[in-house]
Amino acid sequence: MTTTTAARATSIPPAALPRGAKFALLLMIVLMAGCAGRAPAPEGERAAGQWDDQMTRLEALDTWMLAGKAGLRTPEDSTSANLDWSQHPHYYRLLISGPFGSGRSTLEGREGRFSLTTSEGRFEAETPEALMQEQLGWSLPVSSLADWVRGLPGEHGDHTLEEDELGFPQRLEQDGWEIDYRDWTQAEGLWLPRRMVMNYDDVRVTLVITQWQPSVDEDA
Repeated sequence: MTTTTAARATSIPPAALPRGAKFALLLMIVLMAGCAGRAPAPEGERAAGQWDDQMTRLEALDTWMLAGKAGLRTPEDSTSANLDWSQHPHYYRLLISGPFGSGRSTLEGREGRFSLTTSEGRFEAETPEALMQEQLGWSLPVSSLADWVRGLPGEHGDHTLEEDELGFPQRLEQDGWEIDYRDWTQAEGLWLPRRMVMNYDDVRVTLVITQWQPSVDEDA
C-alpha cells in the first residue's frame, strides 16, 4: 500500500518577514493598486488624454464625408432635414433633403464662391449663410461649422471653450452661437462629435451625425 502525502502550502505571516521583505511587499501592493487605478478605458469608450493625443491629426483633417440629420427649431416652427456633406481642402458640397431643404438643395463652396441649387434654379451670394437665408428662409453657420463639427473653434473670431472631465470639448461659444457637444463617436481612430446642439438667440439646431468617413493622413 502506497501512501501519498500532498504538499501543503505554507503562508508566512507578515510579522515573520524580515524588514526588507516587508518593505518590498508593501511597495508591490502600492504599485499594483496604482496600476489598477490607471486601467485603460474599455474599447469604444473615451478616456482622459485622448483628445490632446489626437489634436495634431484632427487639425490636419481637411477631407471627409459625413451623413446625418439636422433639426431646426424657432419660435414659429420646428422641422428637420437630412444632410450629406463632402469636405475637401478647396471645395465642399452640402446636400440638404427633407422638409426644410425644400425637397433637395445643394450648397457648394469653392475658393470664395458659393452657390445654392434648388428646384427653382441656381443662386449665388457672397456668403453661404446669406445664400441659405435668402433662398431657404433659414441658415446654418457654414463658414465655422467645418471646424465646429470636428470639435474645434473656428479660425476667425474670439471664442470660449469648456471641457468635460476627460478633456473633450463640452461647450463652445463663438460668433454668438453656443455649441454643446452631447455625444461622440470614433472613426478611423479619431474621436469626432456625434451629437451637437447649437443655439443662437431663439434658434436651436440639433445635429446628429450618423456616419463619419474621415480621410486621415497617417503621417500627421
